[in-house]
Amino acid sequence: MSSLPQISPVDEESRVAALTELDRKTKPRGSLGRLEVLAAQIAAIARSPAPDQLRAAIVVAAADHGIAAESVSAYPQEVTRQMLASFASGSAAISVLARAAGAELVVVDAGVIEPLEHPAIRSLRLGPGTANAALGPAMSRETAAEAIARGAALAAELTTAGASVVALGDMGIGNTTSASALACALLGGEAREMCGPGTGLDAGGVAHKAEIVARMLAANRPDPADPLGALAAVGGFEIGFLAGVALGAAAGGAVVVLDGFITGASALVAVRLDHELRGYLVASHRSPEPGHAPVLEALGLEPLLDLGLRLGEGSGAALALPLLAAARAILVEMATFEAAGVTDTGR
Repeated sequence: MSSLPQISPVDEESRVAALTELDRKTKPRGSLGRLEVLAAQIAAIARSPAPDQLRAAIVVAAADHGIAAESVSAYPQEVTRQMLASFASGSAAISVLARAAGAELVVVDAGVIEPLEHPAIRSLRLGPGTANAALGPAMSRETAAEAIARGAALAAELTTAGASVVALGDMGIGNTTSASALACALLGGEAREMCGPGTGLDAGGVAHKAEIVARMLAANRPDPADPLGALAAVGGFEIGFLAGVALGAAAGGAVVVLDGFITGASALVAVRLDHELRGYLVASHRSPEPGHAPVLEALGLEPLLDLGLRLGEGSGAALALPLLAAARAILVEMATFEAAGVTDTGR
């Protein structure tokens, strides 16, 4: 791809300066654990050991998947559009959690079968759902590239408007099947190792899903060294779109917060396109989907939360946002030993 946004490496000097500053705070060194590591990462991304107050946007991208025709989900395909309506009304879980976190919620139709006209929904459609990837490519290579480009453009718009944190969320019946196939394509491994219950399949349903993923891989034979080709072969419109959002947000200097398995698959594609993205990524939580653990390992990420979440929508990412705000506040607002007149033992 020739039009990827340019991502600068995070600033390691600011990370070191932040860690040094945290050691001066009125606490035993390292006693705030991973909160300190997170604060230093925020500093490295902001390129300052004293980052400004964070402003978060959550991008939820929705699209339909042709693979749903193979009965891989416990829910019918029309639920994708129905959930778009729920997002638009402000009554869905992510709507509630975004408000609680004080984050802007941006809902995108990246390719639902039947469009839903609503002022709260951004129409950036790539088409009326992907093709059935068990029979051939989910989309063309050109469409996959366009999905990434549209996501990157939206992220640039958000960061230009002041977002310093961009969180990713997804919606699409059948998308855990597409994510499983994409993870297999890029990481290797067997379909049965990557597939889980998704929206609530029983053991028989999971076994069937694994068979369908194996068929997707056999029909398309994606090249693990070609992330764009793998996305086109077995991915989804929203998966590609969110890969673009991650790349664009990082290029704009924002922290990129991943939700669960689907957004992890998006990040995997994006990191294979630009390795500098790794330094900007924060994994919000660990999904029970078996494919999520190898994706996180490949990305080199340790999730902040482990709550058994498997909803998607960006729900885990929204729940992690207060932790980012707390990490930044500790770094910038907490008193040092010297300022507070507290004895420092050096430990």
